[in-house]
Amino acid sequence: MKADRNYPQGEQRENPQGAQRTNPQEERRENLQGKRHENSQGAQREKRNHGSGKPLFYLRLAWIGIRKNKRFYLPYLLTCMGMVMMFYIIVFLATGESLKGMSGGEVMASLLSTGSYVIGFFSLCFLFYTNSFLIRRRKKEFGLYNILGMGKRNLLCVIFWENVMMAALSLAGGLAAGIAFSKLAELLMINIMHQNVNFTLSVGWEAVKLTLQVFGGIFLLLLLRSMWQIRLSKPVELLRSESVGEKPPRANYLFALAGLLLLSGAYYLAVVIENPLEAILWFFVAVIMVILATYLLFISGSVTLCRLLQKNKNYYYRTNHFVSVSSMVYRMKRNGAGLASICILCTMVLVMLTGTVCMYIGTEESLRSRYPRNILLRTQQAASLEEEKLENVRLAVKEVLAENGREMTALQEYRLGDANGCYIVDGRILPFLPMEEARVAGALDSFVQTWQMFLISLEDYNRLMGTEETLEEGEILIHTTKAKYTEDTLIMPFGETRRIKKYVKDFVNNDIDSMQIFPTFYLITPDFEGDMERWNQVEYRISEMGDTVRYPVTWIWYYGFDLEAGEEEQKTIALQLRDRLNDLAAKEQIYSTERESVALERTYFYSLYGGLFFLGTLLGIVFLLAAVLIIYYKQISEGYEDQSRFEIMQKVGMTKREIRKSINSQVLTVFFLPLLTAGVHLSFAFIIMRRMLLVFSLNNTLLLLAVAVVCFGVFGLFYVLVYHRTSRAYYHIVTEARQE
Repeated sequence: MKADRNYPQGEQRENPQGAQRTNPQEERRENLQGKRHENSQGAQREKRNHGSGKPLFYLRLAWIGIRKNKRFYLPYLLTCMGMVMMFYIIVFLATGESLKGMSGGEVMASLLSTGSYVIGFFSLCFLFYTNSFLIRRRKKEFGLYNILGMGKRNLLCVIFWENVMMAALSLAGGLAAGIAFSKLAELLMINIMHQNVNFTLSVGWEAVKLTLQVFGGIFLLLLLRSMWQIRLSKPVELLRSESVGEKPPRANYLFALAGLLLLSGAYYLAVVIENPLEAILWFFVAVIMVILATYLLFISGSVTLCRLLQKNKNYYYRTNHFVSVSSMVYRMKRNGAGLASICILCTMVLVMLTGTVCMYIGTEESLRSRYPRNILLRTQQAASLEEEKLENVRLAVKEVLAENGREMTALQEYRLGDANGCYIVDGRILPFLPMEEARVAGALDSFVQTWQMFLISLEDYNRLMGTEETLEEGEILIHTTKAKYTEDTLIMPFGETRRIKKYVKDFVNNDIDSMQIFPTFYLITPDFEGDMERWNQVEYRISEMGDTVRYPVTWIWYYGFDLEAGEEEQKTIALQLRDRLNDLAAKEQIYSTERESVALERTYFYSLYGGLFFLGTLLGIVFLLAAVLIIYYKQISEGYEDQSRFEIMQKVGMTKREIRKSINSQVLTVFFLPLLTAGVHLSFAFIIMRRMLLVFSLNNTLLLLAVAVVCFGVFGLFYVLVYHRTSRAYYHIVTEARQE
């Protein structure tokens, strides 16, 4: 066995196929020699078969490689199947017939189509990440084959068949599971949307075709990447691939500081931003900052922290701390990116589920905020409203209700002056930014500063809110939503300065306010009609040539009421009202009147919020599978890295109890660090999510807090279960070399 002396030291401690070592030392040596002999014979057979061009040998060798390394390939295969299954299900639902015949189905189909792009892109990035781990684990084995006589061309044939088999198994298993579970997902989706649609078992051939195209392309790219890496590698590099990166890492204080500053900046944005529109615009910037900061802190910051702990002699030179810190400082340089990826995936799952679950649970609350009454009538006119025509609307409503044997309850009637989008510049209301400020204000700035402005009479306010507020001449009350106005005075467009007597906290829900992202400003005035007339007479200079224009305020009349009737009966009454009012408007007996009904719009709301919840759940499952696979591979790879270290420490005098204590300290610290960091990220994301949900007319902080706590608790429990399962593999690998 002259060739045995040519193998690098440490080769006798690891089976080339990655098999578990549970035999005594002599038996392991014999197995290793037998394996080398088998590989040598395989190489010789390969030489004989190469001339005849038989691919069966490569196919068999590829299958043996996958089977012997099932510890690495099986989780990867299951994850590939899961992603293929999820992609098929989403495309099947988005392109299926069930949504086409469903009320609100176009909203769900649009959301699912967006989700398919997300899963496709994420699958490409994630499978490239995990495939690199598999290639790295197999490089030593390929180097062994190369030393025994197999050329690069032969190795590429083995890699080709390995990738073909993995792709075939993934696509076949994923599509089979997707077809099997697609109807269950469809049933769940329909229940979430509160729909009743009949459907039959079917296969979405369009979804199958698109899935094969997308994942076929991904697996082709993985194959080309694997073959390219082997093609450029040398035999010695392949044999020593697992030792690459073992140089002592140096603390990078600059990167660690950059990560800390980025994270602090993202947290600062989450805390200080109060405008919901501004929160949405800055949310994605904060997300990118958090992702970059997390990677910098886990890669550079963790090494820096370990180096600082090593300088603390009282802490470092202790039995349990010495081994764990010295191991972590090497580990973080190479595996810090894996920990950061786990943290980011955990945060994505938590934020996505918290937001979508809260929105779905609060669907009815958002619906009632958008439609404060079961039936709402709204009339808009550029000029003052005539009472006679409004009375005709009231009579028409009473006639329709009488025909159906119903009476209105909780009547809500009032007038508004709608000034649309306005700016408040230096305490003055303007319909647009002045020319000088418009030149220096960016598009984002001007967009964020926009207010929806409403005028309300003091009489209507007191009647609606049951108050007895009084105002002197020149005084007003104000109420704002989604943002605050903190000045003591307000200059009207026509130049008069009004003193703000009081900031009132409540007003009736308004549908225009609820359905838009801009903050709303309610201006309560004692001279409603006079202020409306003066406002409409103002002319604004829009050019340096003296051109002027008016921005009239629209007169709006609201008439809403509830009905003590079932859902279907409310729909019937709403449709009858629509027809009756359209007839009267055609005869010019009333103004053109819009009609809205909670019963008719409920389907749309549940389609939107239910679609977000359903998509968030599917994406959460995909991200969760990815996190579990990274955790598993991290435990396995670190087990092999730590095996020799703990073996040496035991030889120099560490007891098994001290080794296990050190392992527990190290594994717990590293494993739960991403979860704790994700919890901190979620805490700050909670602040900005609360403001973003105001755009969806959801202002229930307690609900959001409860959902966030429950989601983190359930996810934390699942995380502990994953830790329990994967840590067993780590302990087994670390301690198996001493089981003699």
